Amino acid sequence: MEQLKSRNEVEEKYTWDLSDLFVSDEAFESAVENVRPEIKAFSEKYSGSLSDAKTAIEAIEYYKDLTESLVPIGAYANLRMASDQGDASAQRLSGLASNIGTYYSSETSFLTSELLQKDASFLEDIKSESSEFESFVDELLKHKPYQLDANVEKALASYSTVFEGPYSLYQKTKLLDIDFGTFSANGEEIPLSYLAFEGELEGHENAEIRRNAFRAFSDKLGQYQHTTAATYDLQLKQEKTTADLRGFDSVFDYLLHRQDVDQSLYNRQIDMIMSDLAPHMRRYAKLLKRVHGLDEMKYEDLKISLDPSSEPEISIEESRKYINDALAIMGDDYINMVNRAYDERWIDFVKNKGKSTGAFCSSPYGSHPFILISWTSLMTEVFVLAHELGHAGHFYNANRSQNVFDSRSSMYFVEAPSTMNEMLMANHLLENSDDPKFKRWVISSIISRTYYHNCVTHLLEAAYQREVYKKVDQNESVSAPVLNQLKREVIEQFWGDDVSITEGAELTWMRQPHYYMGLYPYTYSAGLTIATAMSKRVMNEGQAAVDDWLKVLNAGGTKDPVELARMGGVDITTEQPLRDTIDYIGELVDQLEKLTEEIEG
Repeated sequence: MEQLKSRNEVEEKYTWDLSDLFVSDEAFESAVENVRPEIKAFSEKYSGSLSDAKTAIEAIEYYKDLTESLVPIGAYANLRMASDQGDASAQRLSGLASNIGTYYSSETSFLTSELLQKDASFLEDIKSESSEFESFVDELLKHKPYQLDANVEKALASYSTVFEGPYSLYQKTKLLDIDFGTFSANGEEIPLSYLAFEGELEGHENAEIRRNAFRAFSDKLGQYQHTTAATYDLQLKQEKTTADLRGFDSVFDYLLHRQDVDQSLYNRQIDMIMSDLAPHMRRYAKLLKRVHGLDEMKYEDLKISLDPSSEPEISIEESRKYINDALAIMGDDYINMVNRAYDERWIDFVKNKGKSTGAFCSSPYGSHPFILISWTSLMTEVFVLAHELGHAGHFYNANRSQNVFDSRSSMYFVEAPSTMNEMLMANHLLENSDDPKFKRWVISSIISRTYYHNCVTHLLEAAYQREVYKKVDQNESVSAPVLNQLKREVIEQFWGDDVSITEGAELTWMRQPHYYMGLYPYTYSAGLTIATAMSKRVMNEGQAAVDDWLKVLNAGGTKDPVELARMGGVDITTEQPLRDTIDYIGELVDQLEKLTEEIEG
């Protein structure tokens, strides 16, 4: 296993090209300098002057233009940092972007405050005279009960950089300070890092390598648990204080308010999966144990492939054909976007020191999506890339169809288009193979990657996170021992006696950045619930279902999650879609057991 390269040593053709945002760091800095006086001019012209609907519409239009100017600045700085957290130039640009973002938030906060001081007829006049800003006004009205005095809002906006501090500290600890060194297995020293562990080692087919890597990884994480817990506690205190200041009954209500869903949808997603999905996943764990001849099924064995030898190795170039074939049903425009992503270097494939872990898609308004992934040449990465291209396809469509205020859908819905693509990929692979071993690998990938990742990994994060916020609502602080205990209890509840929970498993709360993004983890299973129902419609109904789905993607944030799902023919106000998803996972495990009997027979 190779040591990670520095960013300047990797092949440029497999990195993303950020020049579509700014041709150089100098151009970025010029944009920052140029937008500052524009922000000041906006404030001076309109602050205290929104006397009539016509003037208010002018102000909103100006504000829209400013917002669009800030988007590439934030995106460029974030993507430069994601490429290499240790890059001093990227760190400096990140500081510039953060500062101008804070200035923008502070100097423009008057707009919301002054509009909400107007009576309802004034706001209705804006909507009737400018249909473009109808959703913008409706969104304002949604926040009206929780709006604070204008001076308080401006002060809070001025602290936005400080409020981002916990996440920034977490990333620096995770990606810069922790040096995992090497570990011993099979008589050799093997390099260890976040990227190596999550990309290859935690699912390694060799039990000694896999288990020793887990031990070394967990031991090193444990050395940083108290600092990381204190960082997280700052995030929680900030959210609790904000919820109280704005008059929400709980932190849950505050965080779900932004998602346009209530606690019933949130709790159902967690409770039903914890109780009803667990038996299916325990059967899957038993199957893994039997097929691999393990004496004991340990927590660190859960990510192994059912049959590693049946997983093809896939080059970056080969992945394009798989993805084009699987997503062809989405239409020529969608496939054109996919091909542009490859041809125009929208995707960062390489592995290098300091690069953010996992995968994500950033879709800055006015530009095109950018995808981060760490390519391992395994077929699994095709699912990951299809997932991120699902995000890309969502906002590629929404950004073209909606204004900057209306393009982003609720966080509750945001994982539906991405997991939809994973389902299309899996269905395509199954339809085009008669090899029972490959079919078993595909089905096990659907479970171990798509469903395990979204309905187990992230769901267990959500169940743990819910317990954390219960303590926060009771004005309790959290420490590493408290977080460890909560995480361990959730894992043990889900896996029961079928999986031995190794010491160190509880430290997985340290690995995910999602905890700094509100109630994000549960939305993965929520999105996959919608995607499962939608993919079945596509398989059964073909083009009619695809057309509905494309309308959903184009709608962006103009509808709430319930309405978006309903546009796709899915009713998430009932438990039926989630019940169907869990039943489908059970059917997949049934198929795996039968295929295994056939292969072994």
